[in-house]
Amino acid sequence: MISGFIDRFIFFPERTLVGTPGNLGLPYEDSWFSSSDGVRLHGWFVPSGPGDRIVLFCHGNAGNISHRLDNIHKLYDLGVSVFIFDYRGYGRSEGKISEAGFYADAEAAYLEARARADRYGGKLFVFGRSLGGIAATHVASKYPCNGLILESTFTNLGDIARVHYPLPFLNRWLGDRLNAVAKIAAVKAPILFFHGDQDAIVPIRLGRRLFAAAGEPKEFVVLAGAAHNDTYLVGGEAYFKKICDFFNRAAGSTGHN
Repeated sequence: MISGFIDRFIFFPERTLVGTPGNLGLPYEDSWFSSSDGVRLHGWFVPSGPGDRIVLFCHGNAGNISHRLDNIHKLYDLGVSVFIFDYRGYGRSEGKISEAGFYADAEAAYLEARARADRYGGKLFVFGRSLGGIAATHVASKYPCNGLILESTFTNLGDIARVHYPLPFLNRWLGDRLNAVAKIAAVKAPILFFHGDQDAIVPIRLGRRLFAAAGEPKEFVVLAGAAHNDTYLVGGEAYFKKICDFFNRAAGSTGHN
């Protein structure tokens, strides 16, 4: 019953791609790879500059990779290469989404991004927005990376469920599902947190709680006036400068776990 709740009320995949990086004039490669259980997944690799910094982009619970084109473009303009992928059931990826598949797909995408980083002698950073931050934390807790960026990310499913359905038993039922707060202490890489102070979907207090559970080095950036889906738009130039500064500081980290 709980797994069915998660599948129906947490994940909102869309199959149709509304565009590609090529529509924005960006170079890109289609990437096809398999998850550990054999499900075929699809992603894009958007190379920028010499390829010395690659971001594994774990998107949120709705839409697909094509709904992140504007954000990809802005990262590309920073001279950052982006590897973005769709979880099973999203976009052109096969299968049907589940919590277990969500984690397995993020691990498979990490291995693809790692192979590219190693090929170019580059640094690998993991980025997760909203629910994608749960996937990003999972990956960074198991595998080395040079830095982790978490944006508008919550602690666990029980906490976020209680925000929207204030029932006392939800933490007991759901607290161990989609649980980033239990994994984040295992992340050895530097972590940069972004959160909008007007976020009604994931209240900033949950972001702060996740931050408190993380090890050093870490930084929490409050985006004044930002809600859940407009963080990088409201943050503007200062937001992207903060990311660049983080890359520069964290590039020397091995992030070994």
